[in-house]
Amino acid sequence: MRRAIFAAAIAVVAAGAVQAQPPSSGQPAAAPAGDADRGKTLFTRNGCYQCHNYEGQGGAAGPRIAPNPLPFRGFAAYVRAPRGDMPPYTVKVMAEQDLADVYAYLRTRARPRDVSTNPLLSR
Repeated sequence: MRRAIFAAAIAVVAAGAVQAQPPSSGQPAAAPAGDADRGKTLFTRNGCYQCHNYEGQGGAAGPRIAPNPLPFRGFAAYVRAPRGDMPPYTVKVMAEQDLADVYAYLRTRARPRDVSTNPLLSR
C-alpha cells in the first residue's frame, strides 16, 4: 500500500514537472550529460543506497528507481521536493551536475533477468 502511494506521488510530481515546461517540439528534454562512475560514488555517499539499495532495485524503504528512472526533469523535481519519508536533496546538498551523474549511474544498471531464463522457476 505504501509503495502504491509513493508511486502515485512520483507520478503526480513527474506530471506536474512536465506540465510546467513550456511547449516544445514534443520531444522530452534530454538529461544533462552525466558521469556514471561519479554518480555511483554520489549514490553511496549521499545514502541513496540505504533505501533504494546499491543497484537502485528498491527495498523496504524505497522504490525501484533503476534501470529506468523517471525522465530527468521529474527525477530532479522529486529529489528536490520529495513526498513521504525521503529527505530533500537541495542544491546545497546535491548540485544539478551531481543529480545528472546519479541519473547517469541509475540508467547504466542492468535490467533484471527474464524470469523464464531461471531454471529453478521453469519446472
